[in-house]
Amino acid sequence: MKAVVATDPAAEAAGITLAERPEPRPAINDVVVEVHASGFVPAEWEWPSTWVDRAGRDRAQAIIGHEFAGVVTSLGYGTTGLSLGQRVFGITDWHRDGTLAEYAAVEARNLAPLPGNVDFTVAASLPISGLTAWQGLFQHGRLRAGQSVLAHGAAGAVGSVVTQLAREFGAYVIGTGRAADRQAALDFGANEFLDLSTEDLDDIGGVDVVFDVIGADIQRRSARIIRPGGTLVSVVGPVEARPADGLAVDFVVESVPSQLVEIVDRVRDGRLRTHIGTVATLDDAIPALNPTERRKGKTVIHVRP
Repeated sequence: MKAVVATDPAAEAAGITLAERPEPRPAINDVVVEVHASGFVPAEWEWPSTWVDRAGRDRAQAIIGHEFAGVVTSLGYGTTGLSLGQRVFGITDWHRDGTLAEYAAVEARNLAPLPGNVDFTVAASLPISGLTAWQGLFQHGRLRAGQSVLAHGAAGAVGSVVTQLAREFGAYVIGTGRAADRQAALDFGANEFLDLSTEDLDDIGGVDVVFDVIGADIQRRSARIIRPGGTLVSVVGPVEARPADGLAVDFVVESVPSQLVEIVDRVRDGRLRTHIGTVATLDDAIPALNPTERRKGKTVIHVRP
């Protein structure tokens, strides 16, 4: 089968290639999924699991990509809850071969059923962005109606979902980004927008939750404006700055099928829109995953027409 594999940690995206790999076989409690579309997160180059397994051994020619949508084609021994021919979507284990391939072996417990009226491209853009936003806001940020949220990167793949979910649950959302992102952030539901290159975070006054996808100096400045009892939620690694009277949480997204169902239901009824930027075929995936300029939104690879 065709698959996109990573070959060189130092080269990052420049070291990926389209290769032939054996089709996977399902282990106990696995399914094999015929992949129709796969999302991709550029930060995958920074994840240790891309390059080594849980025992610290090199993962030679690892297949990249970890979110996808497709159809179940094979069931492993003991697998329950899914059936042959079923449409599914979700996240694969970080330390296993991924989803930028014609087939992927996945633990059944990581998958959710995909309704027939949600297409594979949209579904493939949802798992990581959607679950990151959901878990960051509700599990770690403990968001409540009437609170305020500072959503960094509000026009991006994750930030746009953060903005929409926070607004739905009754929060006041201040989106941030570059000047060119202003209208997109407002269209996704931000109450107001702050251009980080020209406007001062301190002018906001105070917020209850900061959702940080940037880190570094932006994170340190954001920590200063969190109200007592508030939370800084980070997805960019260990938190370098903490609120004076609040919590700081750094987390790695987990696959929770019940949350995926909540998310896809919102897509079905129009409460949630995904931000898909680049769409390419598997044959054209290498340049799409190794862009020469900044791209907005989620990159999705069509594995099958």
